[in-house]
Amino acid sequence: MHDDARNDLAARRRPELLFQRPGNCATRPPLCSAGRAARGGGRSEVLSRVADAVFWMSRYLERADNVARFIDVNEHLTLDLQGAVAEQWGPLVYTTGDHEPYFKRYGELTRSNVLQFLTFDADNPNSILGCVQRARENARAIREIISSEMWEQINRFYLLMRDASRAPASDHVRRIVEDVKLHSHLIQGVLDTTMSHGEAWHFANIGRLIERADKTSRILDVKYYILLPDTRDVGTPLDIVQWSALLKSASALEMYRKSKGRITPAKVAEFLILDRDFPRSMRYCLVHAEESLHEITGTPAGSFGNRAEQQLGRMRAAMDFTSIDDVVHQGLHEFIDRYQTELNAAGEAIYDVFFARPELPVAS
Repeated sequence: MHDDARNDLAARRRPELLFQRPGNCATRPPLCSAGRAARGGGRSEVLSRVADAVFWMSRYLERADNVARFIDVNEHLTLDLQGAVAEQWGPLVYTTGDHEPYFKRYGELTRSNVLQFLTFDADNPNSILGCVQRARENARAIREIISSEMWEQINRFYLLMRDASRAPASDHVRRIVEDVKLHSHLIQGVLDTTMSHGEAWHFANIGRLIERADKTSRILDVKYYILLPDTRDVGTPLDIVQWSALLKSASALEMYRKSKGRITPAKVAEFLILDRDFPRSMRYCLVHAEESLHEITGTPAGSFGNRAEQQLGRMRAAMDFTSIDDVVHQGLHEFIDRYQTELNAAGEAIYDVFFARPELPVAS
């Protein structure tokens, strides 16, 4: 990995904005008032906490699933390359944006260190165990909002990861990854089939899609900027293996083959950035996150009533009128950098509109 590439990525990649405000809700009024609050009807602190917990429950679960996918693909990639690349574990740490705490605690980039950090490190809030634990804490705070089946599935997931953490991650990483992916699919299925698709479901959907969009963009940028050891490898079998691994990390390889055929960097980038139908593409995530936002507020499509709708609407419009040629002309690295900056701004706007506690008037 080139030192200048690593330094530039480290300077720009920060952990996601964790604007969560934890807190248990003593009572559970109907969540439907949250949308009215966003339209100017006043905001209850309890309702803000409920919306916050639903959003982050879903986002943490998606984050755990994505980390497991990155690990799974990297394990297979390391075996496939069989020493063709000297280092393949560093990019996983840079992808999550947690490189600084990693180097402070572990120093050397080794398989066992990286796996432990990303799976079971209690001091890493973005480890799989950390994400599942925080998802469970948020789910427990809204037991009356989510279905009992969903709570049971999340709780079972946490207990499984807690028990698995008693042994080093490197001893059974394949089993860990398969368990995480399986339970993520189960929880998503339970969410979709046992909860009414009202405001609570839409907040969960927004959290999941924003997290997914963030991780898809990160893994694309890491592949472009770090994984390829030398520009002379572009178009070689090594390059194809790595682009295939990237598609696998997004569960996209099969759908890509069906729609695009031969693997080329431009086509892979187009598929993961601009595809209208693939559920992990950056464009798809924006489109459906914006749709859920409008379902919550009742604002007509094509207009906006708050800063969150304005920010997501701008991003969606830009995606709708962007081609892969535009991305290549601007530079993939620069395009993704701007996308992540705007996605963080959208996250801040969602927090301000729905989750921030209203300021109390100062007594005179």
